[in-house]
Amino acid sequence: MTEALLVMDYQLGIVERFSERGLRALERVNTAIASARARGVMVIFVRVAFRPGAPEVSSRNVGFYALTRTPGWEESASSTSLHPQLDIGGSDVVVVKRRVSAFVGSDLEVVLRGAGITHLALAGISTSGVVLSTVRAAADMDFVITVLHDACVDADEDVHRTLMEKVFPRQATVTTVDDWRSLTRE
Repeated sequence: MTEALLVMDYQLGIVERFSERGLRALERVNTAIASARARGVMVIFVRVAFRPGAPEVSSRNVGFYALTRTPGWEESASSTSLHPQLDIGGSDVVVVKRRVSAFVGSDLEVVLRGAGITHLALAGISTSGVVLSTVRAAADMDFVITVLHDACVDADEDVHRTLMEKVFPRQATVTTVDDWRSLTRE
């Protein structure tokens, strides 16, 4: 199989910020994970976290610099751990990233290349953050991309809808978890 499912930023502290919507997306992503395993699709969890003191983040990085000045973003913090309700298996890969995109500051590209992955299915929190940045980067690296819209959530539902309906279709197939489950890849 040349496909991987990327489950991005489904971390305890992030899912909790989205309350019910985050938990509904978590249910959908667990359905996608079960389907991926049944079809032999590699499952990769991506989480964002920083070393103590966040030496990876410059004060010029407006968004992350402010974020790293609040507690709970260190690699060892429980808030950056994968959500305990995620269906994490023993053969799944966990990647730690240092920026918005799943590719920046992580070894994701090396893992994908090593496994011969050419197709990516994306699920993540948030649509306007990790999903958007990862779609753009993956498209530039010539991956075939599928975005699982019901396994993504954003703080702004209008932005989520615009990305899913107008932006992502230019570079990816946008579908539901259930429809993705019925797809087969060569």
